[in-house]
Amino acid sequence: MRSIPGMPIVFTMLLATAAAAPAATLVAKVVGKDGKAIQNVVVVVVPEAGIPNRAGPPPIELVDQVDKEFTPYVKPIRVGSLVAFPNKDNVQHHVYSFSPAKAFELPLYKGTPAQPLLFDKPGVVRLGCNIHDWMIGYIYVSETPWFGKTDQAGLARIDKLPVGRNHVRVWHPWMIGPEEATVRIVDLAEAQPVALQWQIALEPEFGSRRAPMPGDAGYR
Repeated sequence: MRSIPGMPIVFTMLLATAAAAPAATLVAKVVGKDGKAIQNVVVVVVPEAGIPNRAGPPPIELVDQVDKEFTPYVKPIRVGSLVAFPNKDNVQHHVYSFSPAKAFELPLYKGTPAQPLLFDKPGVVRLGCNIHDWMIGYIYVSETPWFGKTDQAGLARIDKLPVGRNHVRVWHPWMIGPEEATVRIVDLAEAQPVALQWQIALEPEFGSRRAPMPGDAGYR
């Protein structure tokens, strides 16, 4: 059989095009009862067609400790991810959680612990420090790889979503009411982004807080 010049390249391109599944985009906006934007809201998309198994090694995520605060305050990750907790302060921290999704302790340390921790159960993990009571943070462990977090404008854009029917929900650490009550069912298409908006009520943050300092960032 006579070979055709350029045939291997063309065939490879055709295979790549055929393998690329159509993808959709969701733009979520979350506001409070007063209509003001809320940041640090986790937006989770779960396709009715099912969630694919993870391929490849788990990613390593970071939750820093900077100026005696967890950074970021809310960190969404995929279940099965590894999380490192580098301490960038000039004092020691003792990081812990008693949450059912991941209970652990990292005794007093500076720098970066030798090994990141595996988060192998979906759910919310509330972080604390035994030395600094005001240090509170959250890791949201998602069962799906499709999630995002709202910015200061209350917006989260999630790309490369599976086309078809999807269940979308939101979560915030101060949210009043169950996460399940926020579920929306939406049909996502490849043609154009789909916009959804939530209005949620928040309760005041509980726990100890340090006195505000110049340069401190607000959590809302």
